[in-house]
Amino acid sequence: MRRSVARALLRPLALAAAMTAIPVSGAAPAAADSVVVGGFPIDVSQAPWTVALSSRDRFGGTRAGQFCGGVAITPTAVLTAAHCMTDEVLGAPPDRSGDLKVIAGRTDLLSTEGAEIAVEDVQVNPGFDSETNSGDFAVLTLAEALPQSAVVPMAGPGDQAYTPGTRALVSGWGDTTGGGAYPRRLHAANVSVLPDDRCARAYPGGAEGAYRAETMLCAGQEEGGPDACQGDSGGPLVADGRLIGLVSWGSGCGRPGSPGVYTRVSEVVRALQPGAQGS
Repeated sequence: MRRSVARALLRPLALAAAMTAIPVSGAAPAAADSVVVGGFPIDVSQAPWTVALSSRDRFGGTRAGQFCGGVAITPTAVLTAAHCMTDEVLGAPPDRSGDLKVIAGRTDLLSTEGAEIAVEDVQVNPGFDSETNSGDFAVLTLAEALPQSAVVPMAGPGDQAYTPGTRALVSGWGDTTGGGAYPRRLHAANVSVLPDDRCARAYPGGAEGAYRAETMLCAGQEEGGPDACQGDSGGPLVADGRLIGLVSWGSGCGRPGSPGVYTRVSEVVRALQPGAQGS
């Protein structure tokens, strides 16, 4: 039986030609029919808020140490998936990962464009449940500021961007085939926000994972197709110019009946409000 896969790339010192993702859950690699899967290359100027998380000490220099994605929500704050900041991924707590950086303004991971900025502080959502991936977000504070033009606004509760059928763009440097093909260049895919009941039917619990509408949303196509994949975790899902989701988990990549599941950003907005529980 297929199992849910958190979409971080967990292969330290990966080799150039054939990097195989080791899923957090221990599940088998995603199916090869499943960018990002089914996507297309873009220039970072088309999604300037998309950043790469990097640790060369942990993941080697083949792809500049990229292992997860992230998204700039202020000039000095980046959102990513909480599961990207676990000991299992980093090999140590974030405050002991001395070379943890954010790569911003860069299309090709091995180019010199943009900037590599040290991460000054990591705050993992205290409500994150590593068993279910509920509340899967963390806030990284950067040592240097990004330009305001690289920031994307977050969609709060009640925003129309969450309406089922809304077209959205997911972007990242993750697996483009579902079979371990990790690109150097940024990719993106067009997906549609799906109704919560559709997502709950896809992930009712058990080995496939459980969908929780209060902290998650899902997006993709009913028949399968474009989707995020391993290595895209923490990357942005943007609709109508606003951030609505962070790549979190799924059953394979691009499979019919198994849409991608994202952290619902409206719950991040709630959690980050002054005085909010766990903020």
